[in-house]
Amino acid sequence: MTTSHTYAVLLEPEPDGGFTVRVPALPEIVSYGEDEAEALAMAEDAIRLVVEDRLARGEPVPDDAKPRIHEVTVTLAA
Repeated sequence: MTTSHTYAVLLEPEPDGGFTVRVPALPEIVSYGEDEAEALAMAEDAIRLVVEDRLARGEPVPDDAKPRIHEVTVTLAA
């Protein structure tokens, strides 16, 4: 039987280039890609491995928790 799982993926640009990848619903996943396409491919591979491992162990596979992203501006005294 084939099942599909969709997860939100956060790509964080790195100062020296590339992206760190995180999956909020699967906090054990932290990966990296030289560009956006590679980062997303790495995320897909990592998600597949984690979900397959959890299923093989009989552990629950979490649903995606859509992250809420907000911007907060702070003003600092000079």
